[in-house]
Amino acid sequence: MLAAEALLRIDRDAAYANLLLPKLLARSELDPRDRTRVTELVYGATRMRRACDWLVDRFLADPRLDPDVRAVLRLGAYELAFLDVPPHAAVSEAVEIAPRRARGLVNAVLRRVADAPRDWPTDGVWLSQPDWLVRRLSDDLGPEVALAAFETMNLPPAVTERADGYVQDLGSQLVVAAVDAGAGDLVVDLCAAPGGKATGLAGGGAVVVAADLRPGRVGLIERNRRRLGTDGVLPLVTDGTTPALRPGIADRVLVDAPCSGIGTLRRRPDARWNLDPEAPERLARLQVALCRAAVGLLRPGGVLVYSVCTLTRAEGPGVDEALRAAHPELVPLPPPEPWEPWEGGGRLLPQALDTDGMLLFRYRLPG
Repeated sequence: MLAAEALLRIDRDAAYANLLLPKLLARSELDPRDRTRVTELVYGATRMRRACDWLVDRFLADPRLDPDVRAVLRLGAYELAFLDVPPHAAVSEAVEIAPRRARGLVNAVLRRVADAPRDWPTDGVWLSQPDWLVRRLSDDLGPEVALAAFETMNLPPAVTERADGYVQDLGSQLVVAAVDAGAGDLVVDLCAAPGGKATGLAGGGAVVVAADLRPGRVGLIERNRRRLGTDGVLPLVTDGTTPALRPGIADRVLVDAPCSGIGTLRRRPDARWNLDPEAPERLARLQVALCRAAVGLLRPGGVLVYSVCTLTRAEGPGVDEALRAAHPELVPLPPPEPWEPWEGGGRLLPQALDTDGMLLFRYRLPG
């Protein structure tokens, strides 16, 4: 079955689900209904990997399994626990696609999974998240808020489309709105690839310098600009910490900075298993450097908007504190609705508007 092959390659080869699965589906002859089901199985079983493994491992004498057998058991456990597929259907399907040598094992284990109560031992297990990440967001947001965010990020994401046809999470669209750029404003989007926010800003009449460090990523900006027919986007290859732009030229600067991406876990099903616990602090140093460079690009009276698709304190209030210490002349601006005020800026919680989790801070340069 295609879903088992995808899970095997994600686990064994460290393939990215959102890149691998479309290629596998394109080579298949599945009808649209089956494609949808395979996508749900692969993304869901990848998200809920830890929970599925706990369900299965209780009934294994030795949890060291061949990867192809592990993939089938994860699929079966996911169908039983999270899709409410009837036990006889889930078990028989798993046995059918299992390697012949393991069909007896798969049958016996999944039958026990179907019958046994699910007394989850920890929040990390039932939410299928690394323990360090559960602790981290519980400390930063409070346990109740953090657990609700994780629950929402275990659901398939909503698909939102702008008026120009560009598919973009509502949270990112709200970042564009928070920049509040008017017709004729010169905006520098300092970390612009793949160009979603830059094209959104230009669609409102602004002239946007869409900068990014790598030529290949700037090429993505140009391709999206052309596909959408968006005028007013000027792609630029430059290092955002030392941008090749004249100081004081911008009415608005957007720093949608590289971040840990914790707020996007629902759209990136395998990301939780690849996150680095030290990434928030490491990336916060880069985020501060980008924001400090952005201040130098602002004309007097200009506005800096800093955003990240994560929810950690280090990458939000921590960056805000460091930036304001370095530039006490900056005047903080309140977040616009529907951003929830938080620690001097604003936040979007996944459970509030069914968006990615995001943080936003805005400042005006006096003059």
